[in-house]
Amino acid sequence: MGRFSVIETGIKDLKVIKFDPFLDSRGYFFEAYNKNDFIKLGITDEFVQDNQSMSSKGVLRGLHFQINYPQSKLVRCLKGRVYDVAVDIRKDSPTYGKHFGIELTEDNNTMYYIPKNFAHGFLVLSDTAIFTYKVSDFYHANDEGGIIYNDPDLNINWPIPDDPNFKVLLSEKDTKHPLFKDLK
Repeated sequence: MGRFSVIETGIKDLKVIKFDPFLDSRGYFFEAYNKNDFIKLGITDEFVQDNQSMSSKGVLRGLHFQINYPQSKLVRCLKGRVYDVAVDIRKDSPTYGKHFGIELTEDNNTMYYIPKNFAHGFLVLSDTAIFTYKVSDFYHANDEGGIIYNDPDLNINWPIPDDPNFKVLLSEKDTKHPLFKDLK
């Protein structure tokens, strides 16, 4: 039986999930996912794929979404530290265009549930980070959408250190995303 609790974010269906690992002299154990426990938390998605990435300090992945095959995501940081952001792109939502960000670390016992029709991204704050996420639909390469990470209307307060040696590293694709107001 998992020991999970939910912290509401102020954005409908977007949830921070805290878990309590079982600790002893050998280390720790916890159920990272238990369908029955997550149903009790109101998360009923059928996850179909697990993804994992390793990234270096300063890598910013996002803000990504799937257009016709939206994915719910259950994300967490296995190693290191990331700042994770979700943006509500559900046009009929009262929180359309609002975002929520949270630091996920290997030590803070926190997961982040991001429902369908949210843009998602994260910034690596540690030397490296291993990030994992379950998704509720398969990836479709021709169905990608994105929003530029530094969109002035979204005004996301990415925790970019005031350090001239810290560089935000984007993929070429992520440098070409449109502004939020230009989403179709």
